[in-house]
Amino acid sequence: MEDILDLYESEYDPEKPVVCIDEKPYQLLDNLIKPLPMKKGKPKKIDYEYKREGTCNIFMITEPFNGFRDCKVTKRRTKEDFARLLEDLSDKYYPKAKTIRLVMDNLNIHKLSVLYECFLPKKARRIAKRFEIHYTPVHGSWLNIAEIEIAAMAKQSINRRIPDLEFLQNELNSWVKERNCDKVGVDWRFKTNDARIKLKRLYP
Repeated sequence: MEDILDLYESEYDPEKPVVCIDEKPYQLLDNLIKPLPMKKGKPKKIDYEYKREGTCNIFMITEPFNGFRDCKVTKRRTKEDFARLLEDLSDKYYPKAKTIRLVMDNLNIHKLSVLYECFLPKKARRIAKRFEIHYTPVHGSWLNIAEIEIAAMAKQSINRRIPDLEFLQNELNSWVKERNCDKVGVDWRFKTNDARIKLKRLYP
């Protein structure tokens, strides 16, 4: 726990960005009956019946102390999907960073070893060397700031029926663009000293 809190207290360094990632399963739903549009003085009317269109996964990427985030929609949440995410972080999002300090929970696919299962060893090693991994403790995933972003995303962008992956990605792109333009960051106030007092039961 203190490893994560110390990381959040460190000075911002663009050459060593702190990046938090997490994922959210999402159920795609479509309307069986076309909704009635809004009229003056009357809200949009949506029938309670819906059609299930399957499930998908949303990866959340956030650099909380720089006001940046992005969302990637995938059909599933597999080792290959996570390896591709790591590749994008290394080569697309932070190609000039010396080290990417990555915060994530202990999900079974959250391992650098997935790179070797999906890429040739030379490429896997090149990508793996870019990361410095910081795992949240068991039952302490709330320390991952990406969870805060996921909560905001769920409330502000996808709290309605969305029928397919393309529609979902477009909605998330719009939400991300607006939030990034406003440079919405996180004012993290829970420090290591606070943990030693409020969570002293967790210490030996």
